[in-house]
Amino acid sequence: MANFIVEEKNIGKRIDVFLSEVTDLTRSHVKKLCDEGYVKVNGVEVKGKKELKLSDQVEVFIPEVRSLDAVPENIPIDVIYQDEDIAVINKPQGMTVHAGNGTEGGTLVNALLYHLDSLSGINGVIRPGIVHRIDKNTSGLLVVAKNDKAHTDLAKQLEDKTCRRIYVALVEGNVKEDSGTISTDIGRNKNDRTKMAVVPFGRNAVTDFKVIKRYEGYTLMEFSLRTGRTHQIRVHCQHIGHPIVGDKEYGFKNQKFKLEGQLLHARKLIFIHPTKKVEMQFEAPVPNYFTDIIKKLKEKDN
Repeated sequence: MANFIVEEKNIGKRIDVFLSEVTDLTRSHVKKLCDEGYVKVNGVEVKGKKELKLSDQVEVFIPEVRSLDAVPENIPIDVIYQDEDIAVINKPQGMTVHAGNGTEGGTLVNALLYHLDSLSGINGVIRPGIVHRIDKNTSGLLVVAKNDKAHTDLAKQLEDKTCRRIYVALVEGNVKEDSGTISTDIGRNKNDRTKMAVVPFGRNAVTDFKVIKRYEGYTLMEFSLRTGRTHQIRVHCQHIGHPIVGDKEYGFKNQKFKLEGQLLHARKLIFIHPTKKVEMQFEAPVPNYFTDIIKKLKEKDN
């Protein structure tokens, strides 16, 4: 069971929109939970289109994690920190976070079920413990909740933008500005529903960026997320005309380097521990396949 109290900034929002923002549930999943009577506002079962008022008390119940469809799998993972409330994972490129879109096993969730002693149940049987995600072919840090209290607290930090997620990427071309902010609306690509795009009337997406180093034909950049939309950095890079190297979905069709995916790495994660209430900061080194490309560019420039 997760509980939320509606603040002024969320007045008028539909319950499905609100819960998709404060948890990692999709709107369709919230609608299903509403239809099955698992979502209540002020003690009354509601439908997904219910609009919220100030101080409304929202309750959402997800079936217990132990009824999981996902099964534990002995897949090696890099757990860089763990306590009774959270775990911080350095996810490798090529690993999907949870089942879906034809992926049933071999996910981070399967590995977490094997290696960790508990996971929060807020996201149900497919995504236990998952507070936020990174794409299959993006590497780097994400925090996992081991109980519902920690999950709710971390989800609120994401909503309030007090959790900082900092990425490094190599993009095509030379970015002129040394730093700046990209702010657009992002939604489903009308021509390909598996992809996202900058669209009118989508969900607002804001990404801060700064240039780390320019090479001949490429720019090494740092990105900081203010929002957490699906494929946000990749879409924003495409939008400004500098797609990420190795990105076969949002980048150039003809890739110069032989890569398994985009050169995008979640390098730093900063948040307040949900129980200890102290700032936690973690950093994961850029993978070897990424640094190998940087070395080649340095050699070329010299």
